[in-house]
Amino acid sequence: MLILKLGSKQANPSWRIYESLIFEDIRNACDIFRPIYEQSKGLDGYVSIEVPPTIARDTESTIQEARRYYKEIGRENVMIKIPGTPEGFPAVEQVISEGINVNVTLLFSVQSYVDTAWAYIRGLEKRVANGGDISTIASVASFFLSRIDAMVDDLIEQKLKGRTEPGLAAKLKAIEGKVAIANAKIAYQEYKKIIQTDRWQALVAKGAKVQRLLWASTSTKNPNYSDVMYVDELVGADTVNTLPPSTIEACADHCNVDDRIESNLDAAQQLIASLKDPDVAIDLDQVMDKLLIEGIDKFVQPFQSLMDSLEDKVKRLAAV
Repeated sequence: MLILKLGSKQANPSWRIYESLIFEDIRNACDIFRPIYEQSKGLDGYVSIEVPPTIARDTESTIQEARRYYKEIGRENVMIKIPGTPEGFPAVEQVISEGINVNVTLLFSVQSYVDTAWAYIRGLEKRVANGGDISTIASVASFFLSRIDAMVDDLIEQKLKGRTEPGLAAKLKAIEGKVAIANAKIAYQEYKKIIQTDRWQALVAKGAKVQRLLWASTSTKNPNYSDVMYVDELVGADTVNTLPPSTIEACADHCNVDDRIESNLDAAQQLIASLKDPDVAIDLDQVMDKLLIEGIDKFVQPFQSLMDSLEDKVKRLAAV
């Protein structure tokens, strides 16, 4: 397994090859989207690249790599992806203060979004205090949706095994496939509260761009659910929806697009509250914590596999 510390990896042939390829791809993508970036005055047209997932729990390394990636790619419309971990939030704050665009990824809980939003605000405030321009800085807060429902649904299935209490099945079934959207709608309400604060309004007066909520992991995992449910239900102002090709095709065919991000809010709040019902007893905080741990691992494993494969090929070619 190839594991290198920062500082040593740049001298390693595998890392040099990997970074030369991905940096060039990102530069080309940024150039393709540059007209959109210019026409929207920096609102859209961004391309994201993630710092190595192996440093998701290392604040200082994340800061160093975000700086280096941003400098070496050299495009105004690149966003550096930083995981929304407790160690990632201080990194977000610091690199935002240095004028680096950030995509805060792997967000699951409402609290993690709130922490993300305030890290962005503190970063902008720090930049203003240092006399810097904040009008060109952009950021998104990326919520992962379908993974939430998949895990909660698994818990419900486990709870139903061997249980025969009257009404229990109906109570649990009423929750299936609905937690992610309810959670996202509640997060959007937190967004609205934050942008109404005096601190945010003071930054707006200095040209700050809103940190938009971005819906990720939007392909429906359960074939019994609508294949566009994470699109139809979450359209709203200052949001972005990232769709895989299959969901784009499905949406083009049968999406019913309308502004629904603030519809049925009472029902969303009641559904989240119902998880604490003794018969349901699903600890959403534990679910979100587990999803974050698994999410990091799902990024690390393919990344490490890629680097191991590249290292093996370099060694074999070097022996020729």
